[in-house]
Amino acid sequence: MSKDIAAPTDAAPQVFRGAATADSTSIASLKIKEFFKDEDILRLIDSALLRNLDVQVAIKNIESAELLFKQSRLGNLPAVNFQISASSNRPSDNSLNGLSTSQFLGTKHIEDYNAVLGLSWEADIWGKIKSQKQAALATYLQTAEVKKALQTRIVANVAQGFYQLLMLDAQMGVARRNVALNDSTLNMIKLQFDAGQVTSLAIQQAEAQRLVAAGIVPQLEQAIAIQENALSVLAGKVPGAIARASRLENIAMPERLSAGVPSEMVATRPDVRVADLALQVANARVGISKASLYPSLTITANGGLNSLKSSNWFTIPASLFGNVAGGITQPIFQRKQLRTQYDLAVVERERVVIQFRKSVLVALAEVSDELVKIDKLKQQFDLSQQRVVTLQTAVKNANLLFKNGMATYLEVITAQSNSLQSELELASVKAAELSAAVELYRALGGGS
Repeated sequence: MSKDIAAPTDAAPQVFRGAATADSTSIASLKIKEFFKDEDILRLIDSALLRNLDVQVAIKNIESAELLFKQSRLGNLPAVNFQISASSNRPSDNSLNGLSTSQFLGTKHIEDYNAVLGLSWEADIWGKIKSQKQAALATYLQTAEVKKALQTRIVANVAQGFYQLLMLDAQMGVARRNVALNDSTLNMIKLQFDAGQVTSLAIQQAEAQRLVAAGIVPQLEQAIAIQENALSVLAGKVPGAIARASRLENIAMPERLSAGVPSEMVATRPDVRVADLALQVANARVGISKASLYPSLTITANGGLNSLKSSNWFTIPASLFGNVAGGITQPIFQRKQLRTQYDLAVVERERVVIQFRKSVLVALAEVSDELVKIDKLKQQFDLSQQRVVTLQTAVKNANLLFKNGMATYLEVITAQSNSLQSELELASVKAAELSAAVELYRALGGGS
């Protein structure tokens, strides 16, 4: 009755922006245990996928849609009803029924006993029932894809949260090392002060620098506790400490982060699949509304037992009755309701096509963003690493020169401050690099 519209094939380009070449392989094909190698992360992910409350809600949505789909598969079968009824009517003595009852039946009461089996069946001439099945199936598949999309997001959030936790651990180690280094510098300046080589200003400057490093420690302790609580909730557990033996510098991602081709991403990314299935639902609803404009053929049948006396109710075959009827109904004037429903279904389908294109564009942008991030963060990490090595050397040299009276205390404090900031930044860039790799995995549909 209506021609279905397929998902646009020109919605995705040939190559992702930021990808060097069009590679047929994609990290989205890697299983979770192949992409993530760290046991601590895998343990948290397993707990989240099993116990996360959002995942459990999604599973219940799938179960609901599955029940509706199973029910829709029975649409071609007839509806059967069984009814038992008994009635007693006492007409007026002066009414026609009352006079007739008294004259012919010799009673003032009319009793009627029925046991009826009724059947009704509508022929699927225009494919309305078939379209209803298609809509129910697509809706069921949508709930499954929604669960997959939620799962990919949870996997990414757990991994990124864990990397954030390792970054805070690394920064905590940096802060504590700098506190110890500042203590050593402060003691050395105090000795020189006692020897009259520096003024009290040097002690005050060194103490202020030590307090800066020491003040970072409680900030990081707070951030660690909050991050552990967030990971616990993701994993479906009561907020508490997260056991971990991993170190940020030991975490490695797959060496080759291939994005594949956009058409493959469109086929595997769950939210794009949801948009594609929404188009199938819209096609089915157009078919249903179109079929409603045309005649419907309905066949009904009734049969059972009927008697005026309860004593004869189940007397067979005397109490048996039956009837069969068929009818064709053609809507003529419904105040334009059916036509409006059809037009609305067509407009809704056009909106779904636009929404599909938008979902593809959003997915393409997310993949391209992460490809650019990975490339640029790698460059940032290399530069930050070189800066850390340079500044650590500068701190050692400044301390040696200060001990030999060839550098001022300000040069030592400045070197230590720069080294602290560079090491904190290096941990941050490393965590961002790992996070971008995980986000690329999710953006391509991996982790489902």
